[in-house]
Amino acid sequence: MAGRPRSFNRDEAIDVALDAFWRSGYEQTSIAQLTAAIGIRPPSLYAAFGDKAGLFTEASSRYIERFRRSLDELLDRPTTREAIAALLRGTAAAHTDPATPPGCPVLSEPRLATERRRMRDTIADRLYRGQREGDLPTSFNADEFASFYEAVLTGMSDRARDGGTHHDLLAIANLALQVLPDRDENQ
Repeated sequence: MAGRPRSFNRDEAIDVALDAFWRSGYEQTSIAQLTAAIGIRPPSLYAAFGDKAGLFTEASSRYIERFRRSLDELLDRPTTREAIAALLRGTAAAHTDPATPPGCPVLSEPRLATERRRMRDTIADRLYRGQREGDLPTSFNADEFASFYEAVLTGMSDRARDGGTHHDLLAIANLALQVLPDRDENQ
């Protein structure tokens, strides 16, 4: 029927939008780019998502759900050293996975600062757990190390976006793991 709007798959549209936002960031991704990538006209985008911010919210929520699940899985290791190693090495692999854009939107998108703080707090919680379980010295400052690892992960994301290879990021991960202290000798 002439004039009838073309239907589209909402889930696929969200995935396409996520890819666009991931590659270019919220501010640099235009409605024209989004509608072209999804294959719809602007009125259909507005009808389905309200506006660009609404689409971003849905797309980033989908990514954040996977991100949180992955973070929890990586940090759920028997020892703190194993958990931080899994986090750093898993990040190196994820940021350079050819199936996705390089880097991580949570670590690079200004609009996702709240999620970065949540990630940092999750890392701090794992470090505190390690301290309670005797994996880390009693003098260990979990908050400072959580901030350090947040900075490392952000740097790895930036490096991947700038063309860093898996090998490059793995080298950063391995160096960052070296600063994690071992338990006190007298514990």
